[in-house]
Amino acid sequence: MKVLLAAVLVVSAVTVPSQAVAASPDQPLAVPRQAAAMQQDLGLTEQQMKQRLQAETAAAKLVPAAQRAAGAAFGGAWFDATTQKLVIGLAGQDRAAAVKATGAQTVAVPVTAAALDRRKAAVDKLAGKAVPDAVSGWAADPRTGSVVINVQAGKRSAAVDAFVARVAKAGAVTVREVAAQAPQTFAAGTVGGDPYYVSNIRCSIGFSVHGGFVTAGHCGRGGTVRGWDGSDMGSFRGWSFPDNDYGWVSVGNGWWTVPVVLGWGQVSDQLVRGSWEAPVGSSVCRSGSTTHWHCGQILAKNETVNYGNGQLFHGATKTSVCAEGGDSGGSFITGDQAQGVTSGGWGNCSSGGETWFQPVNEILSAYGLTLHTA
Repeated sequence: MKVLLAAVLVVSAVTVPSQAVAASPDQPLAVPRQAAAMQQDLGLTEQQMKQRLQAETAAAKLVPAAQRAAGAAFGGAWFDATTQKLVIGLAGQDRAAAVKATGAQTVAVPVTAAALDRRKAAVDKLAGKAVPDAVSGWAADPRTGSVVINVQAGKRSAAVDAFVARVAKAGAVTVREVAAQAPQTFAAGTVGGDPYYVSNIRCSIGFSVHGGFVTAGHCGRGGTVRGWDGSDMGSFRGWSFPDNDYGWVSVGNGWWTVPVVLGWGQVSDQLVRGSWEAPVGSSVCRSGSTTHWHCGQILAKNETVNYGNGQLFHGATKTSVCAEGGDSGGSFITGDQAQGVTSGGWGNCSSGGETWFQPVNEILSAYGLTLHTA
């Protein structure tokens, strides 16, 4: 099942690592102990992990310049783990030389990113709320120029076919079989650990902002938010779910914010220095109050997730990172760059699964918040 996961990132006390220094432009997107955790979860040797981190750092910083060089022909961007290069899709090759001059690779794609985004938006509109439970969601695929409809394995039916026919009016769509489990949000009942609580719901903190922290919107219930020790910490000032999955909590009562993501003893607590957006194909790690620290890759962006009962989450980023109940709202981070807050997924951290997050920059923009950075 797809589940929502919740957790808070602001803590009342934290030790900032003594070795923390200002990041240099050439500093890889992960510190040594974080790299070790990623090495384990991604199945790479130490040297392979070091090379990949350096390549991912360069790719993430190259995206703005490469996109500008592509101009109106821009057809998407992703990190190729095999070549360890940023790849820019181009609808037409007139801008290929300009893009290659930035250091990125190019590949021909059927349509521009702008046209594909319009097609994805049209599918969202045609889908409405009556989405078959067997449809896990859908996302634009720049490589094929189509919107990919994710259908749970073995659950293709007349209702699914009718849904596909309806949304296909927007243009090219492709059906892909995915895991048989449906996505669900990762909130949980009250249990022990390092959580925050709203009524009997436990979630996890995402990232500290000036005045509070951001987290998952489905954790928002109004009223008082309690910290890990049960004391009053603040209250939700805004939340949005479904459609989006973001919210923010203002804090007081002796609590304060720090630019840190908890490492849970598996890695060093991670300083947050910004929110550069990592491209598809990059590695990413997640911190949450149930399953703590896990890593994987960014698989897709701007995906629509079907949590059932008419609850559709638009603009999600999909990852190969596992999560479980209570992890909702927790931090997704690449190196020292905030990526998003945990929404939901399927599977668990014993047998594996996938998890979606709400991009953090959208939350900051929606509420006019400023990320608390080191």
